[in-house]
Amino acid sequence: MSDKNKQQNEPNKKFDLKNQKHRSYLYTGLFFAAVIFFFIINNTNGGPEEGPYPPNYNVDKSNLVNLSDFKGKVVILDFWATWCPPCRKGIPDLIEIKKELKEKGVEVVGISLDGFTRGGATKNDVIPFIKEYGINYPILVGDLNVAQQYGGIQSIPTSFVIDKEGYIVSYYQGLISKEQYLSDINKALSKDYVADKKYMAPEFSLPKAK
Repeated sequence: MSDKNKQQNEPNKKFDLKNQKHRSYLYTGLFFAAVIFFFIINNTNGGPEEGPYPPNYNVDKSNLVNLSDFKGKVVILDFWATWCPPCRKGIPDLIEIKKELKEKGVEVVGISLDGFTRGGATKNDVIPFIKEYGINYPILVGDLNVAQQYGGIQSIPTSFVIDKEGYIVSYYQGLISKEQYLSDINKALSKDYVADKKYMAPEFSLPKAK
């Protein structure tokens, strides 16, 4: 048989998309390439970040506090920072409220904004501040997300009184007297109190300062 006839009788070894078998090889190869690609992407640089949390804080899930943890209690939620003079002035009242009313189902929760206000310059002052003032209620590490959830927090201190069902009773910008807080708390603790259910306090999950 001549070389020319041999070439004509040999099967065509070129890849042909019209050939069903060849197309099957192509799709199988593309599938495995995609699997390998996404495996590499998902396992590069560890798992997803937990947050946007301020730098230099130790954050782990066991250290997270949720607003829903306090369901069934009246809560004062205080947004503050160590550099804020009115915030510092109001903290002794919050300490007293926690001490006097904790047995009645009242909780105070502070959310420090030191981590991202003023460029985070005072973020390392939070723990010494807690010890110096003898703060007896949880201080959480706030982030931009929670500030936005609560209306943007245009100034501090900004505080919310939240009822047992999680609805906002009152909202204040600026320093608030202990008497005003007590008035709101007594209202929320009253047997005749009925939540207006207009504004549910946004849920959050934030780490404790430590």
